[in-house]
Amino acid sequence: MTTENFQKYETSLGTVYFFNNYFIAEFKEGINIDFFNFQEIHELVHNNFGNSPFGFISNRINSYSIDLNEAQLFNESYPNLKAYAVVAYKAFTERVFELENRFFQFRRRVFKDIDSAVAWVESQL
Repeated sequence: MTTENFQKYETSLGTVYFFNNYFIAEFKEGINIDFFNFQEIHELVHNNFGNSPFGFISNRINSYSIDLNEAQLFNESYPNLKAYAVVAYKAFTERVFELENRFFQFRRRVFKDIDSAVAWVESQL
């Protein structure tokens, strides 16, 4: 991971690292993320970025699911999310990413390593 200063938070969903204009989430194994249980992270996002443009990197070291029925709620709640990167360590995760792309409206891209994801997110901001 980058050597830039960051703030680390342990949440009920996993560990979240906030940098200057993006954050990295490492969600726990086996959880299901929905709009309701994401509120803890939503508050952190709002407190750290306000209305400023930001990026989100999902470092998928674990397997978890996202409630795609609530994708529109996520789309509407983050108008200032300018780049969403997924770091996939397995082919299955890349296929899940492709499925999720049908539901989310954010500029999204999948990567094989965290450094490439960070570089892309920073270039989009």
